[in-house]
Amino acid sequence: MSISVNVSAAVGIVCEAFLYGVYCALFIISIVILITRYRVSNRVIWVANCLLFMTSTAHFALVFTHFYIALDHAPFSDFGNETPALMAANLLSSVADLVGDLLLLYRCWFVWGKNFYVIILPLLTALGGFGCILPIPSLVLSIDPTSPVPPTDIVPLTIAGYVLPLCTNIMVTGLIAGRLWNISRIPTVDEHGKPVILKITTGGRPMMLIIESGALYTVTQLIYVVLVAIQNPAEAILSYAGTQVYGIASTLIIIRVGLGSSLEQTAPTTSTNLMFWSQP
Repeated sequence: MSISVNVSAAVGIVCEAFLYGVYCALFIISIVILITRYRVSNRVIWVANCLLFMTSTAHFALVFTHFYIALDHAPFSDFGNETPALMAANLLSSVADLVGDLLLLYRCWFVWGKNFYVIILPLLTALGGFGCILPIPSLVLSIDPTSPVPPTDIVPLTIAGYVLPLCTNIMVTGLIAGRLWNISRIPTVDEHGKPVILKITTGGRPMMLIIESGALYTVTQLIYVVLVAIQNPAEAILSYAGTQVYGIASTLIIIRVGLGSSLEQTAPTTSTNLMFWSQP
C-alpha cells in the first residue's frame, strides 16, 4: 500500500522537528567552539554556519506554521497541497542545499591545498542546479498551484535541479574522502622527531571520512532525487527533513575541525597547509 501525500508530509514535519532540535544543539556547540578556540576565525565559516542555521530555522517555521493552520482551519485532506508558504520553504531548502554545497567546496579547496581547479566543475554543477530550481515556483503557480508533487510538465527540470547538486556532492565527497584517506596514511613524527603510527580505533577512520567528507549529505540527496524521479509521495519526508540534514552535516564538519580532531590535523607535517580555516 502506497503512502499518501498527507501522511508523508505529516511524517516529514515530525522528522524535521526532531532533526531541528538536534541541529540547534550542534549549532550552539559550533558557535562555542568558534568563539573559544578561534577568536579571529575565518569569516566564510561564520557566515556559512549562521546562514545555514537561519535558513533551516526559517524553513522549519514556515512548515510548522502550515501544519498549525492545516490542523486548526483547513481539512487535513488539503494538508499536502502546495501553498505559497510551502513554495517559499522549498526555495529555502534549495538555498540551504546551495550553502551546504559551497561550504563543502570550501572544505575541499582547503584540503587540496587551495587548488581552485579542483572545485571548478563541482561549483558549476551546484550553481546550475540552483538555477534550475529558481523558476519552479512560478511554473507550479501557472500549471497547478495546489499540486502536492511537481507537475509532470516540470518533473525533468525539477530532477535536473536536484541531480546537479547531487553530482556536486558526489564529486566533492570523493575528492575530500580520497584526500583525507591519503593524508591519514602519511607517516608522522612526534615532537622528538621519532616516527609514530597514527592510531585510530576500529571503525574510527571510516566514521571520520563519513562525517568530514559530507557523505551523509550525499546519501540524503541521492535518496531524495530517486523519490522525485519516480514521483513517490514519500519525497515529502525528505523534502522537509532533508533541509535539517544539510545543516547538520555541515555543522558536524565545522565541529570536528574546530576541535582539532580532523584527519588532516593529525599529521603535523601536513596540517599547516590543510587547515579548514586559518588560525590567528
